[in-house]
Amino acid sequence: MTTAAPLRSVPGPEPAPAGRHPADPPQSPPPGATRRWSLRLPVAWPVTALFVLYPLWWALGLPSFIFAILAVPMAFQLYRRGTVKVPPGFGIWLILLAWVVLSGLMLDITAPNTLTPNGFGRYIGWGIRVMNYTALTVTMLYVLNLSERELPRKRLVKLFGFMAVITVVGGYVGALFPQLKFVAPLNYILPAAIAKEPFVNRLMHVEVAQVQEVLAGEASSPRPAAPFEYTNTWGENMAILLIWFIVGWVVLGRGPRKLTGYLVVAAAIFPIVYSLNRGLWIGLVVGAVYVAVRMALRGRIVVLVGLALATGLVGVAVLASPLGTLLNERMANGHSDDIRATLSNGAVEAANHSPVLGYGGNRALIGSNRSIAIGKSADCKQCGNRELGSNGQVWNLLVGQGWVGAFCYSAFFLWCLWRFRHDHTPIGIAGSLVLILMLFFQFLYGSLNTTLAYGLISVALLARNDLHLRELRREARFAAPETTAPRAGPERWSR
Repeated sequence: MTTAAPLRSVPGPEPAPAGRHPADPPQSPPPGATRRWSLRLPVAWPVTALFVLYPLWWALGLPSFIFAILAVPMAFQLYRRGTVKVPPGFGIWLILLAWVVLSGLMLDITAPNTLTPNGFGRYIGWGIRVMNYTALTVTMLYVLNLSERELPRKRLVKLFGFMAVITVVGGYVGALFPQLKFVAPLNYILPAAIAKEPFVNRLMHVEVAQVQEVLAGEASSPRPAAPFEYTNTWGENMAILLIWFIVGWVVLGRGPRKLTGYLVVAAAIFPIVYSLNRGLWIGLVVGAVYVAVRMALRGRIVVLVGLALATGLVGVAVLASPLGTLLNERMANGHSDDIRATLSNGAVEAANHSPVLGYGGNRALIGSNRSIAIGKSADCKQCGNRELGSNGQVWNLLVGQGWVGAFCYSAFFLWCLWRFRHDHTPIGIAGSLVLILMLFFQFLYGSLNTTLAYGLISVALLARNDLHLRELRREARFAAPETTAPRAGPERWSR
């Protein structure tokens, strides 16, 4: 394996065919020649299938398994390549993978203030986690090792943008038709022992929204989830995907494409507010502040003023509309704050009792934030056994893999953020912002599977962009005299 930086030496140009001068332009095919069609799939077809067909995978009940399925052809291609580039800090990530595996030794140990583990479900859950962490790692390496010809960075940004549009559409479906649900076809072919497990059963019963008690005075509030399993997953993915959509369609778009980008961003406001997702709202504010700081440091005053005006206009429009009332009511009703505090304290206590390996997975808390004896009922729907580790990725890692696992997860993204801090291109700024949101959302939401997939693919995209910039600088040094060598003129996708 080789790291993504520094850039490996680039082979020299191939010799020109006999009868041609190296400077001659490539010869065009004869006028009468016909293009031969091939049924062979493109090299990067697993990535395209992952993004473009994701709504289908969701409807089939495969969101937690599709990454592992597509990781098989990805791993096969990586094996055939021989030398594999890895991103910065990959050793830290490998330690996390090892800890996810080793933590299985603790599955039979009872964590403090939790129910005694029983049944086979905990082993199934641990196996699925190991499978998905491994599959997502393979996905990151696969995207990183694809060449610009096999999967251009521009196309990858477009795939992110496609999923952003699908997420916006799913938000409208969830908001307008919250009762829409169906049983996934996969449910009918799974063994009964697996299908009845709570985790798998939840995946097999597909819902476009989660109906919850959130606002005071309302019996229920529909919150969009499609095309993901949970409304919180929809929120964090919306933030990450919207960043890449804005890069591909607004920042780097031209003419009708840029206009379409503005319209989609405007259309996303309704489901974003209607989701009642405070973490998403705060994440978008964090994103706007981060971009403003980056623009200010680069002296891009015009862009900074435009960003401030756009943010102000959107804020005024939302507050002046009925959505403003909804937003104010949600900020005043933190219905889950007590639950999150209880689960967070329980996760820290569990990690303190097993700081090295954790307990292999989430654990059912004795009682709830209301009482250790009162179960869930019609009068107290927030009572009952809550799961330690269910209120965010960092808390999940603290319970499952101890302080070591939680440290490695954060350290990997922090290392990548530091490593690519000098990338001032649109891809560099957007990718760094995604890493910041991964670190922020870990305190609020779980990241398996799609959110972590988008985060790791963003790492791969940042690494590829960094390699490209290094190659441009290297070519510029060789092309110009050493004393007056200018920096490489950036292409449009590297600005």
